[in-house]
Amino acid sequence: MRIAVLLSAGRHAVSGRPAPVPVELQAIRLAHDLGGEVTGLHAGPDAAPLKDTLGHGLPRLVHHRITVADDPLPSLAAALIEGAFDLVLAGRTGQGGEDTGLLPYALARQLSLPLVPDAAALAEGPQSGTLSVEQALPRGARRRLVVHVPALVTVHPAAPAALPFAFAAARRGAVEARPGLVAPRAPTQIEERPYRARPKLIAKAAAGASAAERLKAATEAASGGGRLLVDPLPEEAAREILTHLRDIGVLRSR
Repeated sequence: MRIAVLLSAGRHAVSGRPAPVPVELQAIRLAHDLGGEVTGLHAGPDAAPLKDTLGHGLPRLVHHRITVADDPLPSLAAALIEGAFDLVLAGRTGQGGEDTGLLPYALARQLSLPLVPDAAALAEGPQSGTLSVEQALPRGARRRLVVHVPALVTVHPAAPAALPFAFAAARRGAVEARPGLVAPRAPTQIEERPYRARPKLIAKAAAGASAAERLKAATEAASGGGRLLVDPLPEEAAREILTHLRDIGVLRSR
């Protein structure tokens, strides 16, 4: 399996110095445990801050040189097409810059790849050409999915910790510089809307409740309520959703 790990030029959260992004180091760990040929891809003006990733188990880093004003999306998309990778791993978001977390989604859309977000573990799928993904959900829940490769997967911070840094591995790793594609960034479109009060799904404490119960009610989301439907008809499911939205004040009652 050919695996590409997308790397960004991050900065340390405290010192502000250039440093690898922790969740991207975890992506390298998942790729290393999965096996196969692993390649790191970075599009930017300088790859020096990413040389430490070689010491965390990345054998090869391909740096596509672009300017600060260029968009990295075209360069990365061209590199992924040229490399014919089976799996693309990326972090949820960068660290220290204009980090929106939208780059993996834009890549998946441009390359027509299925995207699975927030992976905490990876394994070979039950069939050839598939990948088993353990997805991290809110409140510590987990969900196992099976996706056909090629695919793009973003890694959750709950994934296994990065491999320890090894100086010998950093010396063995190779950095290959290539020219990137000139693609000026498009201006960001910002849409302004008037403020609208939204309903808050917060549980209410009963009258005369203790301080601990009031604090628990203020910090926990309210129960969704409603009825449990198992394999409902589409019309029945739609009616229940509309009823719930009217109950919480999102839609007006007729």
